[in-house]
Amino acid sequence: MVQQGIVLGHIISKQGIEVEKAKVELIVKLPSPTNVKGVRQFFGYAGFYRRFIKDFSKLARPLCELLVKDAKFIWDDRCQRSFEELKLFLTTAPIVRAPNWQLPFEVMCDASDFAIGAVLGQREDEKPYVIYYTSKTLNEVQRNYTTTENELLAVVFALDKFRAYLVGSFIVVFTDHSALRYLLTEQDAKVRLIRWILLLQEFNLQIKDKK
Repeated sequence: MVQQGIVLGHIISKQGIEVEKAKVELIVKLPSPTNVKGVRQFFGYAGFYRRFIKDFSKLARPLCELLVKDAKFIWDDRCQRSFEELKLFLTTAPIVRAPNWQLPFEVMCDASDFAIGAVLGQREDEKPYVIYYTSKTLNEVQRNYTTTENELLAVVFALDKFRAYLVGSFIVVFTDHSALRYLLTEQDAKVRLIRWILLLQEFNLQIKDKK
């Protein structure tokens, strides 16, 4: 009986899903980019495995700044450190598990002033395991949101990203409790907050304080 196989660049086994080592070795051997095209090429390779890297968008921020329109290409220490860290995280990427549809899901959300992220996981025999990491950088408008609003945005982003896993399942969301209270008690709710409330109502979830 076949114990494992390679499917679309991923190694699938009874333990879970992991990166294909041969592809990661090729990425690790890539030299530091000398132009925007090189950065895009690196993201093309590394981004393929971003579900295995926690806070990918945070780690990649210095490189993303090089891709901004009309940005001058300056490969500095921040860029080199980002480049090396992403390659390191690829070589140490965890084995992620396929979901067990009989168990509740757990979503851990996080927000900073320039990125949001989330982890989808489950718990078996009291031991947590990861199914999927996701993250994104904030656009100019979102960077002007309050800290509370960005905490909520992280939850909304996670629920939307993981919708295929979560619809019809019980979910425990770990976030800042004060953010949820703000959302539910805001008297003069902005249009986007109303949209967020409607999205939350689509899911069977329980909010727990991540602290």
